[in-house]
Amino acid sequence: MRIAIPIADGKLAMHFGHCQRFALIDVDVETKKILYREDIDAPEHQPGLLPPWLAKRGVQLVIAGGMGQRALGLFAEQGIQVLVGAAAEMPESLVADYLAGTLKTGDNVCDH
Repeated sequence: MRIAIPIADGKLAMHFGHCQRFALIDVDVETKKILYREDIDAPEHQPGLLPPWLAKRGVQLVIAGGMGQRALGLFAEQGIQVLVGAAAEMPESLVADYLAGTLKTGDNVCDH
C-alpha cells in the first residue's frame, strides 16, 4: 500500500491543497512495516489536480489534517481513501499509528 502525507517542515502540513511536498510511504499492511519513503515536490496548486496526480503515483490512502469537501469527493472518485483530522506529526509516526490501528483523528480543519 502507498500512503501520501502532505508535509511542511518535515511534519504533516495542515493545508493540504497548498503543501509544497508529499511524503509517499510504501507499507506492508500484513507485517505492519514501512518499506520505503520518497519525498516529492507537489505540483503548482490547481483545483482538482492532486487526486489524479497522486493516483498516478499509486497512492491508495491520504492522511491529512484537513481537506475540503470537493477534494474529498475527487479522491473518492479516484478510489483513494482519505483520513482527515490527523495531527501535525512526522509522517513515519502517523503511518506507524495507522498500521497499529491507533491513529487519532479529530475534526476536519478545512472549512471549504
